[in-house]
Amino acid sequence: MLDKKYNHLEVEKNKYEEWKSKGYFKSDSQSDKTPYCIVIPPPNVTGKLHLGHAWNTTLQDILIRYKRMQGYDALWLPGMDHAGIATQAKVDKRLRDMGINPRAISREEWLEHAWGWKDEYANTIHEQWAKLGLSLDYSKERFTLDKGLNDAVNYVFVKLYEKGLIYRGERIINWDPVQMTALSNEEVIYKEDKGAFYHIKYFITGTDDYLDVATTRPETLFGDTAVAVNPKDQRYKHLIGKTVILPIVNKEIPIVGDMHADPEFGTGVVKTTPNGTNPVIIRVIKDMIMAVNSIFNIKRKENVVC
Repeated sequence: MLDKKYNHLEVEKNKYEEWKSKGYFKSDSQSDKTPYCIVIPPPNVTGKLHLGHAWNTTLQDILIRYKRMQGYDALWLPGMDHAGIATQAKVDKRLRDMGINPRAISREEWLEHAWGWKDEYANTIHEQWAKLGLSLDYSKERFTLDKGLNDAVNYVFVKLYEKGLIYRGERIINWDPVQMTALSNEEVIYKEDKGAFYHIKYFITGTDDYLDVATTRPETLFGDTAVAVNPKDQRYKHLIGKTVILPIVNKEIPIVGDMHADPEFGTGVVKTTPNGTNPVIIRVIKDMIMAVNSIFNIKRKENVVC
């Protein structure tokens, strides 16, 4: 006799493990069938799967099962991403909550905690995949820190470098002063702050005249490499090529002409500091073949001497 209500727990119980044990989801690389493959977007081991994962993987599961029924040798490749920066932040927080300073323990001890975190959340993700009934070929599962994947990444980057397709250079990055690493633009939350203009006198070398520089960041003047004016600005164009004395530091820096200096903004005189906040300034400095002196150290503190 049927129950009055559908009990999915009873119906689904042990089915997934039975499917896996009978190899229903396995692909065969030696098969003569036409191959069809989907690589699952590897979830990060920073936490648990959410509704977005459920929606995305359901669509993939529909496709892979359909292709399998059509006679393809269908492989749905599972895997997880170590998400290094985010996972480090999570592990560090857990250690601090335990009263442990993450930087006071050895690398080996820290890695033990990190791998423990990975195993914990990987198991949770496996359980969630099972609840969704995803037809993944677990015999081929990968993790982004597997040796084979590491070797492949190193190989590709070396080859790209040797071919001149990638290179090392000075670029503006988003820097995490806690984890001491670069962040992608997607991991940064931007916000606008109401600031104020501070006016600083940059005396023209050998004269009592000065340029009035209006800036929202007076503390960055120690790294100033030049001051820029618009070549079409009648007030300043005759000064291009001369130098000014950088306040406090008392060194000469050039007055350069650049179209990016807006005559209508502030005083029309722009201090060019490689402060990691303005890509235009970095371009101006590089165009003028000037030294790019960072005004911050690795912990994002102001340098005393630039």
